[in-house]
Amino acid sequence: MATTFKYKAVDSQGQMRSDIIEAENALDLEQRLTGMGLDLITCKPVRGVARIKFSRSGITRQDIINFAFQMEQLTRAGVPILEGLTDLRDSTTHARFKAIIAAVLDEIQGGKTLSQALAVHSSVFDNVFVTLVKVGEESGRLPDVLHDLAETLKWQDELISHTQKVMIYPALVGTVVLAVVTFLMWYLVPQLIPFIREMGGDIPWYTLALIATSDFVVAYWYLLFSLPVVAYFAIKLAARNDPKIRLQVDGLKLRVWLFGPLLLKIKLARFANYMAMMYASGITVLESLRIGRELVDNTKLSQAIQTVIDKIADGGSISDSFKSVALFPPLVIRMIRIGENTGGLDTALRNISYFYNREVKEAIEKLEPAIGPAMTVVLGGIMGWIMASVLLPIYDMISNLQL
Repeated sequence: MATTFKYKAVDSQGQMRSDIIEAENALDLEQRLTGMGLDLITCKPVRGVARIKFSRSGITRQDIINFAFQMEQLTRAGVPILEGLTDLRDSTTHARFKAIIAAVLDEIQGGKTLSQALAVHSSVFDNVFVTLVKVGEESGRLPDVLHDLAETLKWQDELISHTQKVMIYPALVGTVVLAVVTFLMWYLVPQLIPFIREMGGDIPWYTLALIATSDFVVAYWYLLFSLPVVAYFAIKLAARNDPKIRLQVDGLKLRVWLFGPLLLKIKLARFANYMAMMYASGITVLESLRIGRELVDNTKLSQAIQTVIDKIADGGSISDSFKSVALFPPLVIRMIRIGENTGGLDTALRNISYFYNREVKEAIEKLEPAIGPAMTVVLGGIMGWIMASVLLPIYDMISNLQL
């Protein structure tokens, strides 16, 4: 069983390196570091360290795309796997990814296939990546499979970038609006309230509402800022520990106004793209569905796909099985039926991915320019409410004095 070591080493330029890596023992660690061009100085086992994942190791999706692309070029040119991995290890500047490639190289030299060696590092190479590489090895189409993987990962990277554009911009603008409103309610309005009350006379309902809102913000500002954060982490923790709560939360994510349908299209586009790639590589429909179900990252959608799997396993057609689940839009069912009848299921799935990807991009292009004006209207409405609540009572008082 592999052990996690923390080591210090020196490279060929005499610079010190310190990192964490998995190895069978200290001798295996020294051999791996030597293969990376490093000389081991000290090392010690680290207990209780979880397997390194993308976000913690610093290995990005771009690194995996480059790995798939370069391996595709090398294997297509007839370069042996061991020689190709050695070239990649020597040319990679990312220290931790270099260590992973060196470990993969050692696994292959120990008698494993490329897919088996990649499976050891499941935190970096996911189930789809490993499964497709295995199919490519068995079918003799490894360069084609690696090419499809690189293209799919690039498409996924673009999709994630578009998704972040939708989420980040409203969050930033909303934060600015919240800060301005908080300042008005917490500082400016309390300065004006004594003046309004000293005028005497009847105070309009909208001014009373402003005073009540301002008093609430001043008295309970810590709750206004802490409760959303506490509620978010409480729901997240509850969803993690209780499958029923997670199912409800994931279902709500797909139904929430404006962003829910967009999120569903993104997940369906990713699911259809991966399933098309797996099916075209020779993986059966049921196995493609099982692997794809693990990638949607939504319990509600995963449950729907499992229902489809069960119905197909019972003898139902693919399109009828998808139709029986209300979660899948008519476009998905229609395209799958066409692909099933014509024998081009992979093409139909790629069309689903294409259409939803296009719809997501178009929705983002329409949504992003509208967010700024919408936030401006909201802020303008609040400012108008404050101005009206302060100035109209003053105007009424002056009018009464003239009378």
